[in-house]
Amino acid sequence: MKPLTTAVSIFLLAGFLFGTTACQNADSEARAEHAPMQDTTEVDPAVVDTVWFAGGCFWCMEPPFDRTEGVLSTISGFAGGTIENPSYRQVAGGSTDHTETVQIAYDTTRVDIDRLLYVYWRNVDPLDASGQFCDRGSQYRPDIFVSPSRADHREAAEASKVDVQQRFDQPVVVDIHDLNAFYRAEDYHQNFYRKDPGRYYSYREGCGRDQRLKALWGDEGNAPPKKSR
Repeated sequence: MKPLTTAVSIFLLAGFLFGTTACQNADSEARAEHAPMQDTTEVDPAVVDTVWFAGGCFWCMEPPFDRTEGVLSTISGFAGGTIENPSYRQVAGGSTDHTETVQIAYDTTRVDIDRLLYVYWRNVDPLDASGQFCDRGSQYRPDIFVSPSRADHREAAEASKVDVQQRFDQPVVVDIHDLNAFYRAEDYHQNFYRKDPGRYYSYREGCGRDQRLKALWGDEGNAPPKKSR
């Protein structure tokens, strides 16, 4: 960085720390309006299924799935690690091997795993294994987790990875794992984009997430399909 005056340097540093403390610390209020909370009261538990996606800051992974028809709930948490019930602070420190993950429960009569995978890929940078966007470290690595009992989910994920690889010259580095455990993050992380849209939007914009998604995916980036089935 070229030399700046002391005052300007302090101002820029403060703005950078606020914008990227992230998930260490938002989509705008307009986007939040297009992510209605799903009503699960009428859903037969027999048609509900679950998948887990890691794509960097979990704050940013909830909105695209909340906007996807057939998704019943999204829960921010942690997966892929070595200790039980980690705190956000522990995971953010990078010592637990967990990665920030969103658990997605969905109505299989309204949306299928292939459509959810479509949304997932277009909300991550599949070429970056060491973090996502401005968030660096293995705690932000992109991964797909499936239930060990769902061989069909693993097959779908593997097939989607092959399809995505055809779009890029660089290798797609997202790994697919059987889930060993998922731990819910603290309450203040849940639906953060709804609770504090201003701060969420500032973080998301400062992190360069949408710019990178646009570069990778064009108009498909950060956009769930209009219809799920």
